[in-house]
Amino acid sequence: MNIQGSQERQMHPRDWSWPFWPAVPLYPYSKRRTLCFEVVKDTIWTFDQLQGILYTIVPIRMTVVKLEVGGLLVYAPVAPTTECIYLLNELVARHGEVKYIILPTSSGLEHKVFVGPFARKFPQAQVFVAPHQWSFPINLPLSWLGFPQRRTQVLPEDNSQVPFANEFEYAVLDINLGRGSFGEVAIFHKRSRTLLVTDSVLSVPDNPPAIAQLDPYPLLFHARDNALQVIEDNQANRRKGWQRISLFAIYFRPRVLEVAGLRQIFQDALKAPDRSSKAYFGLFPFRWQKNWQYSFDALRGNGRLFVAPILQTLILPQAPKQVLDWADKVASWDFQQIISCHFDSPIAASSRQFRQAFTFLEKNPSQSQPLPEEDLRFIKELEASLVRRGIATPAKEKI
Repeated sequence: MNIQGSQERQMHPRDWSWPFWPAVPLYPYSKRRTLCFEVVKDTIWTFDQLQGILYTIVPIRMTVVKLEVGGLLVYAPVAPTTECIYLLNELVARHGEVKYIILPTSSGLEHKVFVGPFARKFPQAQVFVAPHQWSFPINLPLSWLGFPQRRTQVLPEDNSQVPFANEFEYAVLDINLGRGSFGEVAIFHKRSRTLLVTDSVLSVPDNPPAIAQLDPYPLLFHARDNALQVIEDNQANRRKGWQRISLFAIYFRPRVLEVAGLRQIFQDALKAPDRSSKAYFGLFPFRWQKNWQYSFDALRGNGRLFVAPILQTLILPQAPKQVLDWADKVASWDFQQIISCHFDSPIAASSRQFRQAFTFLEKNPSQSQPLPEEDLRFIKELEASLVRRGIATPAKEKI
């Protein structure tokens, strides 16, 4: 996988500007870098940016596919910064205009927020969205959220009804959650045998992705064991910080993480070598147990494919048969790699490995490599609390 385009050209910080960041106030806020990678020669490219909270940063990814008839299909747009559009226009110049823009989720605000601004950069492109789009706290029409009204349509259930049907198949997962929906559209590019997914499955790399290393400060921030340690930039610390960030992002609060008391936090902050706003004024509440590496290794599982715990616990058990039927349909396609919108990409994986990731919904799975129960405890306690308050409903019986 090769870095493409204007990474060889000197970009100015203003080219990274994203002025609409208050709509979804995630790090890195108003400055978003973009890296473009060629995944399949002259056929598929990914565009990586970053998002996160409290320096817990993970990639958010757009995929661009060249159409056989000329032109490009864009799956899950990212922030259309000057840098991002410059990189994409390099592909446009060689392969033709952006013809189709796909929003493959109904629930992912971090994906939805970019579609309107992105579509305005390519006024000839048709926009297709997952069914049952919704917004919070008020459910607004898509045109009010910036989607071009005359060019936006819901993906039909019948694949043959879309203009790109000859080159792609897709399967829509659409779960009614009562106060909203969880939707995901998996798309199979037949010619390259590549599956595109949004949030349903992921794989965690051992080392930090390239986009996270453009500014390694978040990695180094989380590599520390306490507020008194000086931040040092080296590959070992970048790797350590990334692995801890992955545990944060996936489990929210893994068992190997403890939070110091307020008194200790403020005492350490007063002695911290860096008390600037960048370092959160020296505040660093995290305490990692010595065996934290074991939790990361168990999570990564040598790069295995898995479903994020928040989906395993709170979302997908609401409709286990529907999810398994969807997973069966996706697994019927003969793909050899998966591009997910988050964490590692591309992932060398077969349809069997994809289907295996959903066996947690089965009563008697034939094979399984479950995530450690002790690391899932916080999310399961969160689920129980939401059910008690009537915010969530109990999981349905496994199939």
